[in-house]
Amino acid sequence: MQASGRVSVAGGFRYVGGMSPFPIVLLLFLLVPLVEIWFLIEVGGVIGALPTVALVVLTAVIGAALARYQGLVTLQRLQATLARGEAPAIEMLEGGLLLVGALLLLTPGFFTDALGFACLIPLTRRALAWWAMKRFTLITPAGPASGPAGNTHQSRTIEGEFHREDDKTPSD
Repeated sequence: MQASGRVSVAGGFRYVGGMSPFPIVLLLFLLVPLVEIWFLIEVGGVIGALPTVALVVLTAVIGAALARYQGLVTLQRLQATLARGEAPAIEMLEGGLLLVGALLLLTPGFFTDALGFACLIPLTRRALAWWAMKRFTLITPAGPASGPAGNTHQSRTIEGEFHREDDKTPSD
């Protein structure tokens, strides 16, 4: 399988597409809190401090309940997919998105709440999972992973016999 673009290696895994995720994560850690503080100040100025805090707590409680329910539904779908003998790739990605969504909803702020609810709503979560499967290719030390876009990595089986020389005990 040929991969176009640059390949960067980090921790034994190669990222196809060239860019290391570190600068993006650093930028998110800097920008997200600033956006959250700005939103909280703006909303607090319009509706008041106490209603703003109550709204943040309410979204966390609703998000926790929704994450629990959607997590159980996704777990049931994962078990059904495994029972059919299929690989549960979408269900695994959705489970990861549910975890991210739940963590975002527990983080105080309206921007992270919007992102968290996007990860918990089934329609947007499924769209994000399909986008991630089509967009990202992870190449492990064992070789490239196959995705739904028709990229299959077929292995060769070579039949033969062998014996280990180091298992023999010296005779005499």
